[in-house]
Amino acid sequence: MKNHLFRDRAPITEAGWEEIEKEAKRTLRGMLAARRVVDFRGPLGWDDSDVELGRADAIAAPSSGPDVQSRLRRVQPLVEMRIPFEVTRAELDAIDRGARDPDLDSVIAAARQIAIAEDRAIFHGYQAAHITGICEAAASAAVPLGSSHADYPGAVSAALTKLRDDGIEGPFAVVLNEQLYKDLAARTDSGYPILSHVQRLVDGGEIVWAAGLDGGLVISKRGGDFELTVGQDFSIGYLDHNPERVRLYIEESFTFLVLTNQAAIPLTTGAGKKG
Repeated sequence: MKNHLFRDRAPITEAGWEEIEKEAKRTLRGMLAARRVVDFRGPLGWDDSDVELGRADAIAAPSSGPDVQSRLRRVQPLVEMRIPFEVTRAELDAIDRGARDPDLDSVIAAARQIAIAEDRAIFHGYQAAHITGICEAAASAAVPLGSSHADYPGAVSAALTKLRDDGIEGPFAVVLNEQLYKDLAARTDSGYPILSHVQRLVDGGEIVWAAGLDGGLVISKRGGDFELTVGQDFSIGYLDHNPERVRLYIEESFTFLVLTNQAAIPLTTGAGKKG
């Protein structure tokens, strides 16, 4: 175990840690959407702090002499995200006694929150962390979804045409926020499910549900266009405890790079539409 997580100080047995991690992993697998459509690099470890961008900027010469030519290399720092949560001692005791229905809602809520935070940084950017999001970088090419759910396949088709016109190859995926995904899954056009129609447009490619996305996105999965770099992947650490509860946290470190702006097209909803 990583020492900086201080897990050895927590009054939690092996069985308790197993249940906590199982719930966290199950939630993260269901919630993380961006990782399904971008390149993943890592995990590189907690000690990794930045990503080399391969560029440098000229800076003023040092005081030793004006003939010295200096360039400062550009890097992008990794951001650390942490969500604290609590587990009651009573529930941990129940796990140790073999309870098969532990109340670990706090674990699920923390995992959901940090997953959405990562997705929002990737899709919409995180200025304080120097991250430009996919939708932010491609905003000028956005395609409106239209006023009716029956218009959505046409919007996806228009986005695919734009991508191909720009020389962007597939395979492609469609990412939809929670409301759009639910709406399309429940609606038909002349008896044909609209969601299936959209999937057919991307040649059977993925349709991804993303709670952290505003609107939708059509994106190429050919590789080399979007890169998520993870230092420490999601890990659970210990903060403190008292006789009633144990305070823990889930954290990760990461950054994200848009390498090809043209490789994704946002799908925007109108002001009056839900989603």
